[in-house]
Order: sequence, then structure tokens, then C-alpha cells
Amino acid sequence: MAQAADYVDTGNPAVGIDCPRCGLLTARFGWFCRNCGFRLWPNAKAAARAYRTWRLTDPARSRVHQWDDLPPIDEGAQILVVDFEERAHELGIHIFPPSRWPFLVCVGLLFLGFAAIPINPIVRILLAVIGIVFFLFAIAGWMQEDVKIFPADDPGDGGPGGHGPAH
Repeated sequence: MAQAADYVDTGNPAVGIDCPRCGLLTARFGWFCRNCGFRLWPNAKAAARAYRTWRLTDPARSRVHQWDDLPPIDEGAQILVVDFEERAHELGIHIFPPSRWPFLVCVGLLFLGFAAIPINPIVRILLAVIGIVFFLFAIAGWMQEDVKIFPADDPGDGGPGGHGPAH
């Protein structure tokens, strides 16, 4: 039994289409809409056959995948690199530097959580002590790191936290 060829608009270079149901961009040759699940093609074979027909009409389409909704970027294209820290600074947004201390605070809380499990009392006390030590050590380290990274501008200004002369 010979299969009839489905009509595919090979002149249309679009990789993504707007879904007829939800209106959001989805892959043109995907069987279903990624957003709402609307069936775009009668079956997977029809979608694959239409994709192959569309792709073979133009050699420039050879790098396009069936599930793409945007064409791939050429290697020769200009890639935009954004320094988000600099951009945030320009906008007046403060970004905290990376730190290991929040992870260690969580380790302390993990041990404290293990101490809440009803097991041998000696093991529970030992887990609670380990958890408290980790937690307090991590909080102290985090505060020290904060003081080193953001030192006070002028400790003698008499403002909040300063011990200078009152005005």
C-alpha cells in the first residue's frame, strides 16, 4: 500500500508555530503542542514525514531538529555575553557573593533533624551536639565573612552601630 504524501508548506522557513488552541510557540513538526497537548499532526509518522520533506528542500535546514521551535544559532553568529553582576550594579541591585556557609548551616540543621528521630538517647544527644556545633560554627563563619566582605565605611561616624561621639 503506497502512502499518500501529506501537504507541507516547504516555502515557509518557520521552525516554530503558534498552537491553534493555546496560541503559544511550539515546535512545528512535533506531534503535540508542548504547552497544552493539542495534537498538531494525525500521528508521529505523518509529523516525521512532513519534517523530512521540509528539511530536504533547503540545505540550510540541515541542522534543524524536528522538535526545535527556534532555528539553531550559527557558529559564526555573534554571541551576546552579559555580565550580570555588572548589570545588577548599574541598576543598583546588590548580589551576594557565593558562600559555603549556608550549606554548612543546612548540615547542622540536618544533624538536628536526625536528633529528633526516636532512637537511642545517647545517639540522639550526640547528633544534637554535632548539629548545634555545626550550626553555630556556620553562623559564626557566615557573619565573619559578611564583616570581611562589607566592612563599615567609618566606624567613628556616630551613626547606628558606630561608637563615635554623639552629635
